[in-house]
Amino acid sequence: MRPAWHPPAAHCFEPQANDLYNTARCGNPVKFTYLPLLGKRLLFSMSKKRIGVIGAGHLGYHHARLYRNMVGVELAGVADISAAARDRIARDFEVPVYEDSRALLAAGLDAVSVVTPTGTHAEITLAVLEAGIHVLVEKPMAATVEESRAMVDTACRMGVLLQVGHVERFNGAVKALFESGITPRFIECHRLSPFSGRGGDVSVVLDLMIHDLDIVLKMTGTDLVQVDAVGVPIFSDQEDIANARLRFASGCVANLTSSRASMESMRKIRIFDPEAYISTDYSAQQVLVYRRKPGPPPAGGNFMDQITVTALPVCKDEPLKLELEAFVNSVGSNHPPFVSGEDGLRVLEVAWRILEAIRGQS
Repeated sequence: MRPAWHPPAAHCFEPQANDLYNTARCGNPVKFTYLPLLGKRLLFSMSKKRIGVIGAGHLGYHHARLYRNMVGVELAGVADISAAARDRIARDFEVPVYEDSRALLAAGLDAVSVVTPTGTHAEITLAVLEAGIHVLVEKPMAATVEESRAMVDTACRMGVLLQVGHVERFNGAVKALFESGITPRFIECHRLSPFSGRGGDVSVVLDLMIHDLDIVLKMTGTDLVQVDAVGVPIFSDQEDIANARLRFASGCVANLTSSRASMESMRKIRIFDPEAYISTDYSAQQVLVYRRKPGPPPAGGNFMDQITVTALPVCKDEPLKLELEAFVNSVGSNHPPFVSGEDGLRVLEVAWRILEAIRGQS
């Protein structure tokens, strides 16, 4: 008999106890007290951390904005090949800007955010890691699995942190979902948006679906045993709409649909277990739990009256801010990142299995 379910208390990513960080690629496992302290603006060093940003496009701009206003951080500079992007950063944040990222690295940095097009992630990130500088690289961490493995191996060899920007992990609704105690048997994900022109250099599987893949893999925690997938291009040369059906060794099945050619936006995940159904809206940061009341329904009554709906408490904050704060805290404390390079590699391996299933049909 499963113990009675109770809603978790709302809190913003409080410190977690003694997680085991698997450093198999670097040597023996080491036990740390894992203290992400997300949203706490607390650093483990009295000196400010000098952080740089490589890439000042739509998302890179927000990395710079958040670092610029973060306690315990000095935004040391931003690099971008676009003169317009550099001018905007210099005007809005009054920090040094560079056309060549190598000049930024020479400025003396503790850590860097790499927020460039996916095809450039590996080359830039490897250069930063080889310089002995900690890295947060946006998702997907690289264009290929081989590049991702090289990044993970280099971070281990150089003894620096590599965090991957799977920002939905820092969504308050996802935190509440993970704490709900549900045992997923079927997972359904929808991530739909109109075509913006950004991210068209890669498939929608690597652009959008990869967010949900990260959450699904974290939630199921078992091996993937079967992949069925289909996808089609609409506006770009890559898949703009894709659907994947994944079966795991636990018996759980996940159905993921992603589109960047939709008339409306949607970011939702629904999870079914034997005793509950949970609907999570990423955008609204809302989690609703549907459960059947114990006992038979009254004779002649409405069966749906036997369903209770509970809204889980969610601590709402800007996920990207929490992600960057977690990264800076890891740099300051030398604790493992909340989303490791190994996590990003595993997600990319599954994403490429989906792409191979799609493209193997053509």
